[in-house]
Amino acid sequence: MIADQPAIRLRALEPSDVDCIYLWENTPGMWRHGFAPAPLSRHMIWEYVQNYEADPLLAGQLRLMVEVDGEAAGAVDLYDVDRLNRRAMVGIMVAPRWRGQGVAKAALGHLGRYCSDVLGLNQLAAVAEEGNEASRRLFLSAGYSECGFMQQWFRRGRDYAAGVLFQLILS
Repeated sequence: MIADQPAIRLRALEPSDVDCIYLWENTPGMWRHGFAPAPLSRHMIWEYVQNYEADPLLAGQLRLMVEVDGEAAGAVDLYDVDRLNRRAMVGIMVAPRWRGQGVAKAALGHLGRYCSDVLGLNQLAAVAEEGNEASRRLFLSAGYSECGFMQQWFRRGRDYAAGVLFQLILS
Protein backbone atom coordinates (compact mmCIF):
# COMPACT_ATOMS: atom_id res chain seq x y z
CA MET A 1 0.00 0.00 0.00
CA ILE A 2 1.01 3.58 -0.56
CA ALA A 3 1.04 5.90 2.41
CA ASP A 4 -2.41 7.49 2.75
CA GLN A 5 -3.82 5.23 0.01
CA PRO A 6 -6.19 2.38 0.82
CA ALA A 7 -5.12 -0.15 -1.80
CA ILE A 8 -3.46 -0.99 -5.04
CA ARG A 9 -5.02 -3.81 -7.00
CA LEU A 10 -4.65 -5.59 -10.29
CA ARG A 11 -7.73 -6.25 -12.38
CA ALA A 12 -8.78 -7.44 -15.81
CA LEU A 13 -9.17 -4.97 -18.64
CA GLU A 14 -12.59 -3.40 -19.12
CA PRO A 15 -13.99 -1.61 -22.19
CA SER A 16 -13.77 1.64 -20.22
CA ASP A 17 -9.95 1.22 -20.18
CA VAL A 18 -9.58 1.49 -23.96
CA ASP A 19 -9.09 5.27 -24.08
CA CYS A 20 -6.60 5.22 -21.20
CA ILE A 21 -4.56 2.43 -22.78
CA TYR A 22 -4.75 4.18 -26.16
CA LEU A 23 -3.25 7.31 -24.58
CA TRP A 24 -0.47 5.37 -22.84
CA GLU A 25 0.40 3.25 -25.87
CA ASN A 26 0.61 6.31 -28.10
CA THR A 27 2.71 8.58 -25.91
CA PRO A 28 5.92 9.05 -27.96
CA GLY A 29 8.14 9.07 -24.87
CA MET A 30 6.92 5.57 -24.00
CA TRP A 31 7.53 3.99 -27.41
CA ARG A 32 11.14 3.20 -26.71
CA HIS A 33 10.14 1.02 -23.76
CA GLY A 34 7.58 -1.05 -25.64
CA PHE A 35 7.73 -3.63 -28.36
CA ALA A 36 5.14 -2.38 -30.85
CA PRO A 37 6.75 -1.37 -34.16
CA ALA A 38 4.11 1.33 -34.70
CA PRO A 39 1.50 3.23 -32.68
CA LEU A 40 -1.59 1.19 -31.79
CA SER A 41 -5.00 2.24 -33.01
CA ARG A 42 -7.92 2.60 -30.64
CA HIS A 43 -9.65 -0.13 -32.65
CA MET A 44 -6.74 -2.55 -32.10
CA ILE A 45 -6.88 -1.93 -28.36
CA TRP A 46 -10.68 -2.29 -28.38
CA GLU A 47 -10.34 -5.65 -30.16
CA TYR A 48 -7.77 -6.83 -27.61
CA VAL A 49 -10.07 -5.90 -24.72
CA GLN A 50 -13.11 -7.47 -26.40
CA ASN A 51 -11.26 -10.71 -27.20
CA TYR A 52 -9.48 -10.92 -23.87
CA GLU A 53 -8.27 -14.43 -23.07
CA ALA A 54 -8.37 -14.90 -19.31
CA ASP A 55 -5.95 -17.83 -19.30
CA PRO A 56 -2.41 -16.56 -19.89
CA LEU A 57 -1.09 -20.13 -19.92
CA LEU A 58 -3.08 -20.69 -23.12
CA ALA A 59 -2.87 -17.19 -24.60
CA GLY A 60 0.83 -16.71 -23.80
CA GLN A 61 0.16 -13.20 -22.53
CA LEU A 62 -1.96 -11.19 -20.12
CA ARG A 63 -2.39 -7.49 -19.48
CA LEU A 64 -3.78 -6.35 -16.13
CA MET A 65 -4.66 -2.83 -15.10
CA VAL A 66 -3.04 -1.39 -11.99
CA GLU A 67 -5.65 0.49 -10.03
CA VAL A 68 -5.29 2.90 -7.10
CA ASP A 69 -8.45 4.14 -5.39
CA GLY A 70 -10.51 3.01 -8.36
CA GLU A 71 -8.37 4.96 -10.83
CA ALA A 72 -6.30 3.35 -13.57
CA ALA A 73 -2.70 4.00 -12.55
CA GLY A 74 -0.83 1.75 -14.96
CA ALA A 75 -0.63 -1.70 -16.44
CA VAL A 76 1.40 -4.88 -16.00
CA ASP A 77 1.97 -7.34 -18.80
CA LEU A 78 2.87 -10.98 -18.74
CA TYR A 79 4.27 -12.05 -22.10
CA ASP A 80 6.18 -14.98 -23.51
CA VAL A 81 4.33 -17.09 -20.95
CA ASP A 82 5.96 -20.52 -21.08
CA ARG A 83 3.54 -23.03 -19.56
CA LEU A 84 5.95 -25.95 -19.94
CA ASN A 85 8.75 -24.29 -17.98
CA ARG A 86 6.34 -22.26 -15.79
CA ARG A 87 7.87 -18.85 -16.43
CA ALA A 88 6.94 -15.53 -18.00
CA MET A 89 8.36 -12.16 -18.88
CA VAL A 90 7.04 -9.02 -17.18
CA GLY A 91 6.51 -5.48 -18.38
CA ILE A 92 5.13 -2.64 -16.29
CA MET A 93 4.08 0.94 -16.91
CA VAL A 94 2.86 3.40 -14.31
CA ALA A 95 1.19 6.64 -15.35
CA PRO A 96 3.29 9.73 -14.59
CA ARG A 97 0.90 10.96 -11.88
CA TRP A 98 1.52 7.79 -9.83
CA ARG A 99 5.28 7.37 -10.27
CA GLY A 100 7.55 7.51 -7.23
CA GLN A 101 4.75 6.49 -4.84
CA GLY A 102 5.37 2.75 -4.58
CA VAL A 103 2.66 1.78 -7.06
CA ALA A 104 4.95 -0.21 -9.36
CA LYS A 105 6.59 -2.13 -6.51
CA ALA A 106 3.21 -3.03 -5.00
CA ALA A 107 1.86 -4.05 -8.42
CA LEU A 108 4.86 -6.33 -9.01
CA GLY A 109 4.27 -7.87 -5.58
CA HIS A 110 0.62 -8.57 -6.41
CA LEU A 111 1.63 -9.93 -9.82
CA GLY A 112 4.23 -12.26 -8.28
CA ARG A 113 1.70 -13.70 -5.83
CA TYR A 114 -0.88 -14.16 -8.60
CA CYS A 115 1.65 -15.86 -10.86
CA SER A 116 2.80 -18.19 -8.08
CA ASP A 117 -0.48 -18.94 -6.31
CA VAL A 118 -2.95 -18.94 -9.22
CA LEU A 119 -0.92 -19.68 -12.35
CA GLY A 120 1.64 -21.93 -10.70
CA LEU A 121 4.57 -20.17 -12.32
CA ASN A 122 8.06 -20.75 -10.95
CA GLN A 123 9.72 -17.55 -12.11
CA LEU A 124 9.32 -14.15 -13.69
CA ALA A 125 11.88 -12.16 -15.64
CA ALA A 126 12.14 -8.66 -17.04
CA VAL A 127 14.55 -6.87 -19.34
CA ALA A 128 15.37 -3.19 -18.98
CA GLU A 129 17.64 -1.05 -21.06
CA GLU A 130 21.07 -0.58 -19.56
CA GLY A 131 21.11 2.80 -17.85
CA ASN A 132 17.39 2.78 -17.02
CA GLU A 133 18.04 3.35 -13.32
CA ALA A 134 14.36 3.73 -12.41
CA SER A 135 13.61 0.23 -13.75
CA ARG A 136 16.74 -1.19 -12.15
CA ARG A 137 15.81 0.21 -8.73
CA LEU A 138 12.23 -0.98 -9.13
CA PHE A 139 13.05 -4.58 -9.99
CA LEU A 140 15.74 -4.88 -7.34
CA SER A 141 13.42 -3.42 -4.67
CA ALA A 142 10.70 -5.88 -5.74
CA GLY A 143 13.01 -8.83 -5.04
CA TYR A 144 14.29 -9.50 -8.55
CA SER A 145 17.98 -10.33 -9.03
CA GLU A 146 20.09 -8.80 -11.77
CA CYS A 147 21.25 -11.93 -13.54
CA GLY A 148 22.26 -11.19 -17.11
CA PHE A 149 23.45 -8.73 -19.69
CA MET A 150 22.52 -8.82 -23.36
CA GLN A 151 24.55 -6.74 -25.77
CA GLN A 152 22.70 -4.82 -28.49
CA TRP A 153 19.30 -6.00 -27.19
CA PHE A 154 17.22 -2.91 -27.98
CA ARG A 155 17.28 -1.18 -31.35
CA ARG A 156 17.41 2.60 -31.00
CA GLY A 157 17.22 4.01 -34.50
CA ARG A 158 20.44 2.97 -36.18
CA ASP A 159 22.07 2.10 -32.86
CA TYR A 160 21.53 -0.61 -30.27
CA ALA A 161 21.43 -0.54 -26.50
CA ALA A 162 22.25 -3.33 -24.08
CA GLY A 163 19.61 -5.01 -21.96
CA VAL A 164 19.84 -6.04 -18.34
CA LEU A 165 17.96 -9.19 -17.30
CA PHE A 166 16.19 -9.38 -13.95
CA GLN A 167 14.79 -12.61 -12.52
CA LEU A 168 12.45 -13.45 -9.65
CA ILE A 169 12.19 -17.04 -8.43
CA LEU A 170 8.67 -17.44 -7.04
CA SER A 171 8.92 -20.83 -5.31
